[in-house]
Amino acid sequence: MQKEAEDVRLDKWLWAARFFKTRSLAQDAIATGRVTCEGERLKSSREVRPGMLLSIRRGEELMEVRVTGLSDKRGSASEASKLYEETESSRELRKHRKEILKLAAEPARSIRGGRPTKREGRRLRAFKAGR
Repeated sequence: MQKEAEDVRLDKWLWAARFFKTRSLAQDAIATGRVTCEGERLKSSREVRPGMLLSIRRGEELMEVRVTGLSDKRGSASEASKLYEETESSRELRKHRKEILKLAAEPARSIRGGRPTKREGRRLRAFKAGR
């Protein structure tokens, strides 16, 4: 699965390393600046090399990883985990944030988006009517 001599495009590598489900999602993340290399914004066509330090933001999660292997083919999760190594500070920060979320959940996370269902609409109208 891993290539040795060739360089791989950043969007393909992020997809192969299973950070994003599709290459187009990886390209969008790169274009919006959620993937950086040592604080510098990148392009999708940038070639990844072993030793690069990447910062990847997915939602509220921020990961710092060092590239250890190259691949442009998506494989199993165990194979994908061999392509990078997460830094210790990143691991600690994610663990700390997870503990904080357990203690004080974000109230907005429980709010469901969109219109009410038919059933919820009937209940709401009944409640407003005083039944």
